[in-house]
Amino acid sequence: MLSKKVLELSGQHSVIRDIFEFGMERAKEVGAENVFDFSIGNPSVPAPKEVDDTAVKYIQDGDPVAVHGYTSNAGIYEVRDAVAKSLNRRFSTDYRADNIFMTIGAAAAIGICFKSLVDGPEDEIITFAPYFPEYQVYAQGAGCKLTVIPAETDSFQIDFERLEAAISEHTKAVLINSPNNPSGAVYSEETIKRLAKLLETKQKEIGHSIYIISDEPYREIVYDGIKLPHIPSYYNNTLVCYSFSKSLSIPGERIGYIIAPSQAEDFDDLLAVFIAAGRLLSYVSVPALYQKVVGDCVDLTSDLSVYQANKDLFYHALIEMGYECVEPGGAFYLFPKALEPDANAFCERAKKYDLLMVPGDSFGCPGYVRISYCVPTERIEKALPLFQQLIDEYKER
Repeated sequence: MLSKKVLELSGQHSVIRDIFEFGMERAKEVGAENVFDFSIGNPSVPAPKEVDDTAVKYIQDGDPVAVHGYTSNAGIYEVRDAVAKSLNRRFSTDYRADNIFMTIGAAAAIGICFKSLVDGPEDEIITFAPYFPEYQVYAQGAGCKLTVIPAETDSFQIDFERLEAAISEHTKAVLINSPNNPSGAVYSEETIKRLAKLLETKQKEIGHSIYIISDEPYREIVYDGIKLPHIPSYYNNTLVCYSFSKSLSIPGERIGYIIAPSQAEDFDDLLAVFIAAGRLLSYVSVPALYQKVVGDCVDLTSDLSVYQANKDLFYHALIEMGYECVEPGGAFYLFPKALEPDANAFCERAKKYDLLMVPGDSFGCPGYVRISYCVPTERIEKALPLFQQLIDEYKER
Protein backbone atom coordinates (compact mmCIF):
# COMPACT_ATOMS: atom_id res chain seq x y z
CA MET A 1 0.00 0.00 0.00
CA LEU A 2 1.36 3.42 -0.96
CA SER A 3 2.01 6.19 1.52
CA LYS A 4 -1.14 8.28 1.88
CA LYS A 5 0.86 11.46 2.46
CA VAL A 6 3.01 10.96 -0.61
CA LEU A 7 0.05 9.88 -2.71
CA GLU A 8 -1.71 13.09 -1.72
CA LEU A 9 1.39 15.11 -2.63
CA SER A 10 1.55 13.38 -6.02
CA GLY A 11 -1.80 14.96 -6.85
CA GLN A 12 -0.50 18.43 -6.02
CA HIS A 13 1.26 19.11 -9.30
CA SER A 14 3.72 21.96 -9.75
CA VAL A 15 1.67 24.58 -11.58
CA ILE A 16 4.88 25.96 -13.09
CA ARG A 17 5.82 22.57 -14.50
CA ASP A 18 2.29 21.92 -15.76
CA ILE A 19 2.28 25.17 -17.75
CA PHE A 20 5.79 24.45 -19.03
CA GLU A 21 4.64 21.01 -20.24
CA PHE A 22 1.57 22.59 -21.84
CA GLY A 23 3.85 24.98 -23.70
CA MET A 24 5.93 22.16 -25.14
CA GLU A 25 2.80 20.37 -26.35
CA ARG A 26 1.37 23.58 -27.79
CA ALA A 27 4.64 24.21 -29.65
CA LYS A 28 4.13 20.94 -31.52
CA GLU A 29 0.81 22.28 -32.79
CA VAL A 30 1.66 25.87 -33.76
CA GLY A 31 5.46 25.96 -33.77
CA ALA A 32 7.76 26.93 -30.91
CA GLU A 33 8.24 30.41 -32.38
CA ASN A 34 4.52 31.10 -31.86
CA VAL A 35 4.34 30.07 -28.19
CA PHE A 36 5.45 32.70 -25.68
CA ASP A 37 6.31 30.66 -22.63
CA PHE A 38 7.11 32.84 -19.63
CA SER A 39 6.45 30.08 -17.11
CA ILE A 40 9.77 28.65 -15.99
CA GLY A 41 13.00 30.16 -14.69
CA ASN A 42 15.35 28.39 -17.07
CA PRO A 43 18.30 30.71 -17.86
CA SER A 44 18.43 31.69 -21.52
CA VAL A 45 22.04 32.89 -21.56
CA PRO A 46 24.71 30.23 -22.05
CA ALA A 47 27.16 29.21 -19.36
CA PRO A 48 30.59 30.84 -19.65
CA LYS A 49 32.82 28.99 -22.09
CA GLU A 50 35.18 28.28 -19.22
CA VAL A 51 32.55 26.10 -17.55
CA ASP A 52 32.33 23.69 -20.47
CA ASP A 53 36.07 23.82 -21.08
CA THR A 54 36.74 22.98 -17.44
CA ALA A 55 34.32 20.05 -17.51
CA VAL A 56 35.99 18.71 -20.67
CA LYS A 57 39.42 19.14 -19.09
CA TYR A 58 38.47 17.06 -16.07
CA ILE A 59 36.76 14.38 -18.17
CA GLN A 60 39.69 14.07 -20.59
CA ASP A 61 42.65 14.59 -18.28
CA GLY A 62 41.43 14.03 -14.73
CA ASP A 63 41.69 10.96 -12.55
CA PRO A 64 38.51 8.98 -13.39
CA VAL A 65 38.04 7.95 -9.78
CA ALA A 66 38.29 11.55 -8.56
CA VAL A 67 36.07 12.88 -11.36
CA HIS A 68 33.33 10.28 -11.20
CA GLY A 69 33.69 8.85 -7.70
CA TYR A 70 32.15 9.58 -4.32
CA THR A 71 33.37 12.60 -2.38
CA SER A 72 33.30 13.60 1.25
CA ASN A 73 29.73 14.15 2.46
CA ALA A 74 30.51 17.81 3.08
CA GLY A 75 32.03 18.18 -0.38
CA ILE A 76 35.54 18.26 -1.85
CA TYR A 77 37.77 20.20 0.55
CA GLU A 78 39.56 22.16 -2.18
CA VAL A 79 36.22 23.23 -3.69
CA ARG A 80 34.85 24.34 -0.33
CA ASP A 81 38.05 26.26 0.25
CA ALA A 82 37.76 27.95 -3.16
CA VAL A 83 34.13 28.93 -2.43
CA ALA A 84 35.12 30.31 0.98
CA LYS A 85 37.95 32.40 -0.50
CA SER A 86 35.65 33.75 -3.22
CA LEU A 87 33.08 34.81 -0.63
CA ASN A 88 35.83 36.46 1.42
CA ARG A 89 36.94 38.51 -1.58
CA ARG A 90 33.38 39.63 -2.27
CA PHE A 91 32.02 40.22 1.23
CA SER A 92 35.11 40.86 3.41
CA THR A 93 34.35 37.76 5.46
CA ASP A 94 36.71 35.24 7.02
CA TYR A 95 35.17 31.95 5.88
CA ARG A 96 37.13 28.72 5.73
CA ALA A 97 36.34 25.43 4.03
CA ASP A 98 34.62 24.32 7.25
CA ASN A 99 32.00 27.06 6.77
CA ILE A 100 30.90 25.59 3.42
CA PHE A 101 28.76 22.50 2.86
CA MET A 102 28.29 21.48 -0.78
CA THR A 103 24.75 20.50 -1.84
CA ILE A 104 22.75 19.25 -4.79
CA GLY A 105 21.48 22.73 -5.62
CA ALA A 106 19.64 25.24 -3.46
CA ALA A 107 16.66 22.89 -3.10
CA ALA A 108 18.75 20.34 -1.23
CA ALA A 109 20.39 23.14 0.75
CA ILE A 110 17.01 24.42 1.99
CA GLY A 111 15.70 20.93 2.68
CA ILE A 112 18.81 20.11 4.72
CA CYS A 113 18.52 23.36 6.68
CA PHE A 114 14.86 22.66 7.46
CA LYS A 115 15.62 19.11 8.58
CA SER A 116 18.57 20.30 10.67
CA LEU A 117 16.52 22.82 12.66
CA VAL A 118 13.12 21.24 13.35
CA ASP A 119 12.12 18.46 15.74
CA GLY A 120 8.49 17.79 14.93
CA PRO A 121 5.19 18.94 13.43
CA GLU A 122 4.70 21.66 16.05
CA ASP A 123 7.85 23.44 14.86
CA GLU A 124 7.57 26.09 12.18
CA ILE A 125 9.55 27.95 9.57
CA ILE A 126 8.17 31.43 8.82
CA THR A 127 8.35 32.89 5.32
CA PHE A 128 6.71 35.69 3.35
CA ALA A 129 4.31 35.66 0.43
CA PRO A 130 4.92 35.62 -2.41
CA TYR A 131 7.23 32.65 -2.01
CA PHE A 132 8.62 29.79 -4.12
CA PRO A 133 5.91 27.07 -3.98
CA GLU A 134 8.36 24.24 -3.28
CA TYR A 135 8.99 25.70 0.19
CA GLN A 136 5.78 23.92 1.22
CA VAL A 137 7.17 20.63 -0.07
CA TYR A 138 10.48 21.12 1.75
CA ALA A 139 8.56 21.75 4.98
CA GLN A 140 6.56 18.55 4.46
CA GLY A 141 9.79 16.66 3.89
CA ALA A 142 11.21 18.03 7.13
CA GLY A 143 8.01 17.25 9.02
CA CYS A 144 7.29 20.81 10.10
CA LYS A 145 4.89 23.66 9.36
CA LEU A 146 5.51 26.52 6.94
CA THR A 147 3.88 29.66 8.32
CA VAL A 148 3.32 32.26 5.62
CA ILE A 149 3.09 36.00 6.30
CA PRO A 150 0.63 37.51 3.77
CA ALA A 151 2.09 39.68 1.03
CA GLU A 152 2.56 43.41 1.40
CA THR A 153 1.64 44.05 -2.22
CA ASP A 154 2.62 47.73 -2.41
CA SER A 155 6.31 46.79 -2.41
CA PHE A 156 6.60 43.07 -1.54
CA GLN A 157 8.80 43.94 1.44
CA ILE A 158 8.70 42.41 4.93
CA ASP A 159 5.62 43.20 6.99
CA PHE A 160 7.36 43.50 10.35
CA GLU A 161 4.22 43.90 12.43
CA ARG A 162 2.81 40.62 11.15
CA LEU A 163 6.16 38.90 11.47
CA GLU A 164 6.60 39.96 15.09
CA ALA A 165 3.09 38.77 15.91
CA ALA A 166 3.71 35.40 14.22
CA ILE A 167 6.95 34.47 16.01
CA SER A 168 6.38 32.00 18.84
CA GLU A 169 8.23 29.39 20.86
CA HIS A 170 7.68 27.03 17.91
CA THR A 171 9.54 29.27 15.45
CA LYS A 172 12.85 27.71 14.43
CA ALA A 173 13.73 29.93 11.47
CA VAL A 174 12.65 32.77 9.21
CA LEU A 175 13.15 31.98 5.53
CA ILE A 176 13.89 34.93 3.25
CA ASN A 177 14.47 35.04 -0.50
CA SER A 178 16.10 38.18 -1.88
CA PRO A 179 16.11 38.84 -4.81
CA ASN A 180 12.71 37.26 -4.61
CA ASN A 181 11.08 34.64 -6.79
CA PRO A 182 8.45 35.64 -7.99
CA SER A 183 8.31 39.40 -7.26
CA GLY A 184 11.92 40.42 -7.91
CA ALA A 185 11.87 42.39 -4.65
CA VAL A 186 15.24 43.04 -2.98
CA TYR A 187 15.71 43.61 0.75
CA SER A 188 17.79 46.64 1.64
CA GLU A 189 20.50 46.85 4.29
CA GLU A 190 18.06 48.75 6.52
CA THR A 191 15.52 45.92 6.19
CA ILE A 192 18.09 43.27 7.12
CA LYS A 193 19.27 45.31 10.11
CA ARG A 194 15.67 45.63 11.30
CA LEU A 195 15.08 41.90 10.82
CA ALA A 196 18.26 41.05 12.72
CA LYS A 197 17.31 43.35 15.60
CA LEU A 198 13.83 41.83 15.85
CA LEU A 199 15.14 38.26 15.86
CA GLU A 200 17.84 39.06 18.43
CA THR A 201 15.10 40.33 20.72
CA LYS A 202 12.82 37.36 20.06
CA GLN A 203 15.62 34.84 20.68
CA LYS A 204 16.09 36.29 24.17
CA GLU A 205 12.35 36.32 24.85
CA ILE A 206 11.78 32.74 23.69
CA GLY A 207 14.99 31.27 25.03
CA HIS A 208 16.27 29.50 21.93
CA SER A 209 17.93 30.42 18.65
CA ILE A 210 15.90 31.56 15.65
CA TYR A 211 17.82 31.18 12.41
CA ILE A 212 17.55 33.17 9.23
CA ILE A 213 17.63 30.85 6.23
CA SER A 214 18.58 33.01 3.27
CA ASP A 215 17.68 31.48 -0.12
CA GLU A 216 20.00 33.21 -2.61
CA PRO A 217 20.06 31.61 -6.08
CA TYR A 218 19.53 35.05 -7.69
CA ARG A 219 22.24 36.81 -5.67
CA GLU A 220 24.16 38.03 -8.72
CA ILE A 221 21.08 39.19 -10.67
CA VAL A 222 20.40 42.68 -9.33
CA TYR A 223 19.69 45.90 -11.21
CA ASP A 224 20.56 49.57 -11.27
CA GLY A 225 23.56 49.29 -8.97
CA ILE A 226 21.67 47.70 -6.06
CA LYS A 227 23.99 46.19 -3.44
CA LEU A 228 22.79 43.09 -1.62
CA PRO A 229 23.64 42.85 2.07
CA HIS A 230 25.47 39.67 3.08
CA ILE A 231 23.11 38.43 5.79
CA PRO A 232 25.64 36.66 8.10
CA SER A 233 27.45 39.99 8.46
CA TYR A 234 24.35 41.32 10.25
CA TYR A 235 23.01 38.26 12.08
CA ASN A 236 25.11 35.40 13.44
CA ASN A 237 22.46 32.67 13.29
CA THR A 238 22.17 32.71 9.52
CA LEU A 239 22.35 29.82 7.05
CA VAL A 240 22.80 30.87 3.41
CA CYS A 241 21.51 28.53 0.70
CA TYR A 242 23.07 29.14 -2.69
CA SER A 243 22.94 27.62 -6.18
CA PHE A 244 25.13 28.17 -9.23
CA SER A 245 22.06 27.51 -11.41
CA LYS A 246 21.41 31.15 -12.30
CA SER A 247 24.82 32.77 -11.97
CA LEU A 248 26.52 30.19 -14.20
CA SER A 249 23.40 29.11 -16.16
CA ILE A 250 23.75 25.45 -15.13
CA PRO A 251 20.45 24.62 -13.39
CA GLY A 252 20.47 21.03 -14.62
CA GLU A 253 23.82 20.30 -12.99
CA ARG A 254 22.27 20.72 -9.51
CA ILE A 255 25.20 22.25 -7.64
CA GLY A 256 25.11 24.61 -4.68
CA TYR A 257 26.16 25.04 -1.06
CA ILE A 258 25.23 26.14 2.45
CA ILE A 259 27.20 28.80 4.31
CA ALA A 260 27.34 28.17 8.05
CA PRO A 261 29.16 31.10 9.70
CA SER A 262 31.48 30.35 12.61
CA GLN A 263 29.56 32.85 14.74
CA ALA A 264 26.37 30.75 14.57
CA GLU A 265 25.27 29.49 17.96
CA ASP A 266 25.43 25.83 16.93
CA PHE A 267 28.41 26.04 14.59
CA ASP A 268 30.45 23.25 16.22
CA ASP A 269 27.70 20.77 15.37
CA LEU A 270 26.31 22.20 12.13
CA LEU A 271 28.38 20.32 9.54
CA ALA A 272 27.76 16.98 11.25
CA VAL A 273 24.05 17.79 11.48
CA PHE A 274 23.95 18.77 7.79
CA ILE A 275 25.49 15.41 6.91
CA ALA A 276 22.93 13.57 9.05
CA ALA A 277 20.04 15.60 7.62
CA GLY A 278 21.27 14.91 4.10
CA ARG A 279 21.34 11.19 4.84
CA LEU A 280 17.79 11.33 6.16
CA LEU A 281 16.71 13.07 2.94
CA SER A 282 18.85 10.75 0.74
CA TYR A 283 21.15 13.61 -0.35
CA VAL A 284 24.47 11.77 -0.24
CA SER A 285 27.63 12.94 -2.01
CA VAL A 286 27.30 15.86 -4.44
CA PRO A 287 28.47 14.94 -8.00
CA ALA A 288 32.25 15.29 -8.09
CA LEU A 289 32.64 16.59 -11.66
CA TYR A 290 30.64 19.75 -11.21
CA GLN A 291 32.01 20.35 -7.75
CA LYS A 292 35.39 20.56 -9.45
CA VAL A 293 34.01 22.75 -12.24
CA VAL A 294 32.44 25.33 -9.94
CA GLY A 295 35.52 25.27 -7.75
CA ASP A 296 37.58 26.41 -10.74
CA CYS A 297 34.92 28.83 -12.04
CA VAL A 298 33.66 30.20 -8.72
CA ASP A 299 34.33 33.86 -9.57
CA LEU A 300 32.70 33.75 -13.01
CA THR A 301 29.13 34.48 -14.09
CA SER A 302 27.25 34.19 -17.34
CA ASP A 303 26.48 37.42 -19.20
CA LEU A 304 23.72 38.51 -16.84
CA SER A 305 23.29 41.94 -18.45
CA VAL A 306 20.58 40.60 -20.77
CA TYR A 307 18.25 40.27 -17.78
CA GLN A 308 18.51 43.98 -17.01
CA ALA A 309 17.72 44.75 -20.66
CA ASN A 310 14.78 42.34 -20.65
CA LYS A 311 13.44 43.75 -17.39
CA ASP A 312 13.63 47.34 -18.62
CA LEU A 313 11.93 46.50 -21.92
CA PHE A 314 9.20 44.27 -20.49
CA TYR A 315 8.36 46.24 -17.35
CA HIS A 316 8.10 49.65 -18.96
CA ALA A 317 6.09 48.28 -21.90
CA LEU A 318 3.55 46.63 -19.61
CA ILE A 319 3.23 49.75 -17.45
CA GLU A 320 2.60 51.87 -20.54
CA MET A 321 -0.14 49.44 -21.62
CA GLY A 322 -1.87 49.80 -18.26
CA TYR A 323 -0.72 46.73 -16.32
CA GLU A 324 0.03 47.20 -12.60
CA CYS A 325 3.40 45.90 -11.45
CA VAL A 326 6.04 46.63 -8.81
CA GLU A 327 9.37 47.13 -10.58
CA PRO A 328 11.77 44.26 -9.78
CA GLY A 329 15.12 45.03 -8.20
CA GLY A 330 16.57 41.64 -9.14
CA ALA A 331 15.98 38.03 -10.26
CA PHE A 332 14.30 37.60 -13.67
CA TYR A 333 10.57 37.74 -12.99
CA LEU A 334 7.77 40.27 -13.25
CA PHE A 335 4.83 39.85 -10.87
CA PRO A 336 2.02 42.02 -12.24
CA LYS A 337 -1.54 42.16 -11.02
CA ALA A 338 -3.90 40.02 -13.11
CA LEU A 339 -6.55 41.87 -15.11
CA GLU A 340 -9.30 40.15 -13.14
CA PRO A 341 -9.51 38.89 -9.54
CA ASP A 342 -9.06 35.25 -10.56
CA ALA A 343 -5.47 34.92 -11.76
CA ASN A 344 -6.09 31.37 -12.95
CA ALA A 345 -8.89 32.56 -15.22
CA PHE A 346 -6.68 35.38 -16.46
CA CYS A 347 -3.87 32.95 -17.33
CA GLU A 348 -6.35 30.71 -19.15
CA ARG A 349 -7.57 33.68 -21.20
CA ALA A 350 -3.97 34.62 -22.00
CA LYS A 351 -3.45 31.16 -23.53
CA LYS A 352 -5.73 32.27 -26.35
CA TYR A 353 -2.82 34.49 -27.41
CA ASP A 354 -0.29 31.74 -26.63
CA LEU A 355 0.99 33.77 -23.69
CA LEU A 356 1.92 31.41 -20.86
CA MET A 357 2.15 32.83 -17.34
CA VAL A 358 1.89 31.31 -13.85
CA PRO A 359 -0.98 32.27 -11.51
CA GLY A 360 0.16 33.80 -8.24
CA ASP A 361 -2.04 31.53 -6.12
CA SER A 362 0.65 28.87 -5.82
CA PHE A 363 3.07 31.59 -4.67
CA GLY A 364 0.69 32.49 -1.87
CA CYS A 365 -0.44 35.66 -3.61
CA PRO A 366 -3.80 35.30 -5.46
CA GLY A 367 -4.65 37.90 -8.06
CA TYR A 368 -1.11 38.19 -9.44
CA VAL A 369 0.84 36.33 -12.12
CA ARG A 370 4.49 35.47 -12.54
CA ILE A 371 6.19 36.26 -15.85
CA SER A 372 9.66 34.81 -16.31
CA TYR A 373 11.76 36.97 -18.65
CA CYS A 374 14.91 34.83 -18.79
CA VAL A 375 14.21 34.41 -22.50
CA PRO A 376 15.81 35.85 -25.64
CA THR A 377 14.97 39.54 -25.91
CA GLU A 378 13.37 39.10 -29.32
CA ARG A 379 10.81 36.75 -27.75
CA ILE A 380 9.68 39.59 -25.51
CA GLU A 381 9.57 42.02 -28.41
CA LYS A 382 7.38 39.64 -30.39
CA ALA A 383 5.09 38.99 -27.41
CA LEU A 384 4.43 42.62 -26.47
CA PRO A 385 1.71 43.21 -29.11
CA LEU A 386 -0.11 40.16 -27.74
CA PHE A 387 -0.03 41.60 -24.22
CA GLN A 388 -1.55 44.75 -25.72
CA GLN A 389 -4.29 42.71 -27.39
CA LEU A 390 -4.94 40.92 -24.10
CA ILE A 391 -5.41 44.12 -22.11
CA ASP A 392 -7.47 45.65 -24.92
CA GLU A 393 -9.82 42.67 -24.70
CA TYR A 394 -10.33 43.32 -20.99
CA LYS A 395 -10.94 47.01 -21.59
CA GLU A 396 -13.69 46.12 -24.07
CA ARG A 397 -15.47 43.71 -21.69
